[in-house]
Amino acid sequence: MTRGVLFVHSAPRALCPHIEWAAGGVIGVRVSFDWTPQPADPGTYRAELSWQGDAGTGARLTSALRGWAHLRYEVTEEPSHGNDGARWSHTPELGIFHAPVDVHGNTLVPEDRIRAALDREDPAELRRELDLALGQAWDDELEPFRYAGAGAPVRWLHRVG
Repeated sequence: MTRGVLFVHSAPRALCPHIEWAAGGVIGVRVSFDWTPQPADPGTYRAELSWQGDAGTGARLTSALRGWAHLRYEVTEEPSHGNDGARWSHTPELGIFHAPVDVHGNTLVPEDRIRAALDREDPAELRRELDLALGQAWDDELEPFRYAGAGAPVRWLHRVG
C-alpha cells in the first residue's frame, strides 16, 4: 500500500464531475471533490484529493485523466516497500511528464540520462537536457497554479477492501 495526492490545478466546470468519476473509478470509492475557483485561470476550478491504495494507483489516476483538453493536474505517489515513488505532471500544452522520486520528493534522474546529457558539447544543450529530465517546463507552467491553490481544502480517501 502507498498513498499520494491528486492535484487538479485547473479544470473547466463541465469537466469537474468527469474527473470525480474517473478518480473514483481508479480508487474504488465514490469521490466528491471540494472544488474552488482557480484564480490563476478565471473560469476554471481546482481541487485536491489525498488517496491511499496499491502501488501503481498514481499511474492509473494519471492514465484515467490523460488527454483531457484544458486540464492541468499533478499526481504524486509515495515510495512503498519495493516501489519507487513517482510524480506525474500534465498540462494541455506539454502533455505528461513522469519522474521517479525519493522519500523526500526529490526527482531522480537515471544515470544513463545524465551521461547522455554530459555528452553534449554545447553548455546550452546540456542545460536543455537536464531541464527536460527534471521536468522544468512543467514546473514553470504549473507554478502559478500551485501557488494559487495554497491553503485550499484537502480530502483524504482510502481504498475500501
